[in-house]
Amino acid sequence: MFLKIKNRIEKELRVYTRSIDQLYTLNKLSPILFKSIKEFILRDGKRVRPILFCIGYLGFSKKNPLSLYRSALSLELLHDFMLVHDDIIDKSSMRRGKPSMHTRLKKYLSGNKKVKFSGEDLAIVAGDVIYAMALDAFLAVKEDPKRKEAALEKLIRAALYTGSGEFIELLLGIKPIEKVTREDIYKIYDYKTANYTFASPLAMGATLAGAKTSQIKKLYSYGMLLGRAFQIKDDIIGTFGEEKETGKSNITDIKEAKRTLLIWYAFAKSGRKEKLAIKRIMGGKSVKESGFIKIREIIVKTGALAYAQNQIKYLSVKAANQIDGLKMDKRYKQALVDFSQKILKV
Repeated sequence: MFLKIKNRIEKELRVYTRSIDQLYTLNKLSPILFKSIKEFILRDGKRVRPILFCIGYLGFSKKNPLSLYRSALSLELLHDFMLVHDDIIDKSSMRRGKPSMHTRLKKYLSGNKKVKFSGEDLAIVAGDVIYAMALDAFLAVKEDPKRKEAALEKLIRAALYTGSGEFIELLLGIKPIEKVTREDIYKIYDYKTANYTFASPLAMGATLAGAKTSQIKKLYSYGMLLGRAFQIKDDIIGTFGEEKETGKSNITDIKEAKRTLLIWYAFAKSGRKEKLAIKRIMGGKSVKESGFIKIREIIVKTGALAYAQNQIKYLSVKAANQIDGLKMDKRYKQALVDFSQKILKV
């Protein structure tokens, strides 16, 4: 089911990129802006958000409008907008195996030494354009106007909360690690990942289809629990996985002093010597391989890895309980079960 929907979305994305110039005359406005956006949004991706949006809709509707997949692209475009800005904040030179947007635009400017702005400046603007495209794409679906407005409101709120989550995470990075709480970390997980990637897409689709409020709430709760579990898994992979698996350096989170559940638990359960080591390594301007290995050793020694793995199991069981009583098409309900099992394997 997931693969079938993903293929429809990929097809719609290709059609959409061919129509961008016709829709917005972007190539006429700026060929470099047009080419940069087109290349960026066509890059390979999981398309999780638009897929979940479609499942949320099709699980409660007997209709399957062609415009549904164009509307679903709004969530992929919103994700692209977030990635462009995230890469600037994280100073990442690569995205999905290719140069990040600001790196690409920096190269475009490289021949002009008198330029007073940067590739990052251009990328911020390009990201803003993609955000506008996301809102416009959502409007394509032909549905009841009131339900459409309610679903659009959820899309806008998802963008608002994700941005807030990014803001909170950056400030948490300068908070003394001994003062960071588990609630601080879960707040970021909820806003930056769970709401935006899982809960909102599902709730948007169900809302658009006219599902009852009780059903939408169950789907939303499922998405929030699944999102927390997924982010914990992502933290584990980011610390213990291979770079070819993650697509980025496995030192990144530590280098950026990100407060993850692994780090929080490891610090809380460490002795004085280990606490000092964690603060020194995460507080340094650069992280050496030896420091990274030390952090991993502390995470395992303190039981932080085992704790995180148990949290994934606990949250996945709670998520499964949320969809037990869902009155949606059995095919799409089973697709959610299969999806959660697949993404939470550590």
